[in-house]
Amino acid sequence: MRFSGWRVLREGLTGNRGWQAHWRNPEPKKEYDVVIIGGGGHGLSTAYYLAKNHGITNVAVLEKGYLGGGNVGRNTTIVRANYAMPGNSEFYSHSLKLWEGLEQDLNYNAMMSQRGIINLFHSDGQRDAFVRRGNQMRAQGDDAELLDRAGVRHMLPYLDFDNVRFPIYGGLLHRRGGTARHDAVAWGYARGADSRGVDLIQQCEVTGIDIENGKVRGVQTTRGAIRAKKVGIVVAGRSGQVAAMAGMRLPIESHVLQAFVTEGLKPVIDHVISFGMGHFYISQSDKGGLVFGGDLDFYASYAQRGNLPMVEHVMEAGMTLMPMIGKAKVLRSWGGIMDMTPDGSPIIDKTDTEGLFIDCGWCYGGFKAVPGSGFSFAHLMATGEHHAPAAKFRLDRFRTGRGLMDEEATGSQHNLH
Repeated sequence: MRFSGWRVLREGLTGNRGWQAHWRNPEPKKEYDVVIIGGGGHGLSTAYYLAKNHGITNVAVLEKGYLGGGNVGRNTTIVRANYAMPGNSEFYSHSLKLWEGLEQDLNYNAMMSQRGIINLFHSDGQRDAFVRRGNQMRAQGDDAELLDRAGVRHMLPYLDFDNVRFPIYGGLLHRRGGTARHDAVAWGYARGADSRGVDLIQQCEVTGIDIENGKVRGVQTTRGAIRAKKVGIVVAGRSGQVAAMAGMRLPIESHVLQAFVTEGLKPVIDHVISFGMGHFYISQSDKGGLVFGGDLDFYASYAQRGNLPMVEHVMEAGMTLMPMIGKAKVLRSWGGIMDMTPDGSPIIDKTDTEGLFIDCGWCYGGFKAVPGSGFSFAHLMATGEHHAPAAKFRLDRFRTGRGLMDEEATGSQHNLH
């Protein structure tokens, strides 16, 4: 079933009786060529690109809950390619290009909105850092514009420009950045993968990984054993736990990252705004709610909820940046489990076990990486070779110390990223 304006009109006039289910609900088979553990954005996109790009359709995606119930549905929906470090820069550039053609590729409305992202700076040192970042972005082929104070004021007149502690000096504008609808991204990839023959199996928790003579043979699940020639671990904040089933100890810590949304308001914020000094970021959803977040909760946890001190911290940062936000009523908050690596950059690599692959460590970058991650991980699983934009996301960099990518220049510590 293809979506179109004509189809929407036709269904609306006939009682919406012709819509079909987006994907099947199959029983797991005894054996697959590839098993993907994790039914979030990265896992679903991996399955989709395995089928679309490599013709590998005997694939199962195993999800212990429901599709899109993890981090892909628990984020602030930001899409961008404003990274500076070699390795990250080319990867997120590739991912953004995939975002820009995603809706046509999937024939699904992911509500991609390239409204632009503005990273504010508040000192001469921060200005210099953003100049370097902007030059790197432009050298990579992406867009970047340096705004002075007047330029930011013209675009964002509602900010507090004269805050004593954090006066706004200017900002770095990335026009091609923006937001997308997180649920729709998961549903679009699920629909695309299913239509190519991939089995999406929900309520199927992996309880063990079968390994014989250094080679993966399959997985144990709550719905029985499933054999597979290749297994991919794509479970975000649960990466350390699932990898432990294969005898691996990953350089990962899992932390809670909270996000918030207010009541629906009239359109007021046209862009995504990042407040560097307060680590606060905000945009406005299509339904009118202000969607915002801040720092990690700074303690290791697997709980999808946060703590009140961090709630207070985020609200303070929001009030510092734009006092008008104090008039909005917060409707709800949620927490995602961030799999944090020491250098703040991800891992897409083979493991020492033949046929076992790992995709993890996305820190704050998980949602914006969904297309690029799936594309690159599918390439690695299908060919055994690293996809060029993700070639530096090697697991062994933490053992050797070579190739570390400290994107935020905060040092190699999990809880600083």
